[in-house]
Amino acid sequence: MIDEARLEALKFQGDPLADAVITDLVSTGQVDSVNEVLARFRANEQPIPEELPPSVRAYLVATDDVPGWTDLDRVAGAYEFFVDDGVHVASVLSFGAMVNCYAQPRPSRVLALTHRLNQPRRRLSETAQFVLDMMGPEPFGAGGAFIPTIQKTRLIHAAVRYFILRSGTWDVEADGVPVCQQDLLGALLIFSVQVIDGMRRIGISVTEKEAEDYYYVWRVTGALLGIPADAMPESLAEAQELNATLVEASYGPSAEGVELTRNLLDLYEKMVPGRVFDGVVAAMVRQTVDPQVADWMGVPHSRAWARAVRGGVRLMRLLERSEDHSKLAATVLDKAGSLLLGSSVRILTDGQSTTLDIPTDLKEKWIAAGTCPVSPPKGGSTSPTVTRDGA
Repeated sequence: MIDEARLEALKFQGDPLADAVITDLVSTGQVDSVNEVLARFRANEQPIPEELPPSVRAYLVATDDVPGWTDLDRVAGAYEFFVDDGVHVASVLSFGAMVNCYAQPRPSRVLALTHRLNQPRRRLSETAQFVLDMMGPEPFGAGGAFIPTIQKTRLIHAAVRYFILRSGTWDVEADGVPVCQQDLLGALLIFSVQVIDGMRRIGISVTEKEAEDYYYVWRVTGALLGIPADAMPESLAEAQELNATLVEASYGPSAEGVELTRNLLDLYEKMVPGRVFDGVVAAMVRQTVDPQVADWMGVPHSRAWARAVRGGVRLMRLLERSEDHSKLAATVLDKAGSLLLGSSVRILTDGQSTTLDIPTDLKEKWIAAGTCPVSPPKGGSTSPTVTRDGA
């Protein structure tokens, strides 16, 4: 396990490769033109655009390869897990992982300083696209689109660091650097370890192999994001231990976290027509996160809806136990997840056709199973690009 001194050092560590690119682009006034080119750079095997500046081209070459220890069979295992349970992964990401991210005061301050407190729809869309690209077939191979997504995400992080550090609003000595490697490691653990825990809390069974493979893909992703390999635990058990000592130990109340959570709840409550079901979204959040975190983040509490959600969890567990032997149970379970995810997608896109780009093979399997939440996308991917304010 990584020691405390190493963890503390990660607070002051940025991403030298990406940071150098942003410094160059800002100093030469090329941010907007590079954004336009990177918006069209989407596939792993797509040639690097010739019109990019040398610093960007060199960065894309340097960050193109997966680590040598990558086991593609384990990556494939995670894909099969996502084919079966991707809708439930997405539900926990939406209702639990985002709130747990907001329970970390330092990252929440970063969001406030980049004017993103009132943009939950954008954050959810970008997170959804990131996970869809990661969990597609061969995400790091010739048919995938995940490596450009990671490369552009690193540039976003570097842009945030650049502008916040020059804003005069951040105390590096006290807080380290914005979007430091410790923050990225914490986010990785929330989106991997805590998602598995959250799925089990809502009644979805996840085997140990599925959990290990899902965490493994995130560990490969973390290396590509620039997180030092020695900072990421090799096994899920070690990752769970680090999650408890690093991430959960950092949770606490903050004005920014409360506002972020309120905006998220407001967004998801729009899924539910009328006022009859007011409170169900908050109850679902409370089912997937620690009660103290829910209290710190100001998540409303309703005894009636809490009982209803707990009843739903018991039903989910009953269906899970029956799924292997009952086609009806499997259908009900998958349809429930699909309807929830489909409603989320409609909220993210204001009821319009979604621009989320679901990998073709994954989409075909979800369609065949009757669980695909969206129709085939029209237009381009929503993969993020760098903006002037780092947002």
